Amino acid sequence: MAGKVAMRTAKDRLRYTISFEILLMAMLVPVGAAFFDKPLSDIGLLGAFLSVKAMLLNLLYNWIFDHADARAGRVASDRSPLGRLLHAAGFEATLLLTSLPVYIWWLNLGLLQGLAADLTVTSFVVVYTYGFTLAYDRLFPVAAAESGRA
Repeated sequence: MAGKVAMRTAKDRLRYTISFEILLMAMLVPVGAAFFDKPLSDIGLLGAFLSVKAMLLNLLYNWIFDHADARAGRVASDRSPLGRLLHAAGFEATLLLTSLPVYIWWLNLGLLQGLAADLTVTSFVVVYTYGFTLAYDRLFPVAAAESGRA
């Protein structure tokens, strides 16, 4: 490794996490309310709970992934397409395992119905995560975060 690899600041990671969740909720809550024929408030509360859980996991997951990148001499915002895919899929697998019991309980679903709902949302979010993170990295590259412009 040639030298110290620049990493995102805590403030930058917080901005990423909050903007990620707000945009995601704006897309998923109305669709979930219509699909499950539940009031927007019920799905909104479910979304808020899952969002807070996801934000906490996101902060931890990205911190671990960024440190793994740095140990390998890679800058997080310069990840390869495969690296981005592994990042997004790994995060969504973590969310899937921690969200399934919540879907089953909150929506009063059976195991297979809960798994289907969770997999549907997870599949969408994998694609969303890839696109959002790519756009975020282009708008707020690590070098800008390090120079105080973020």
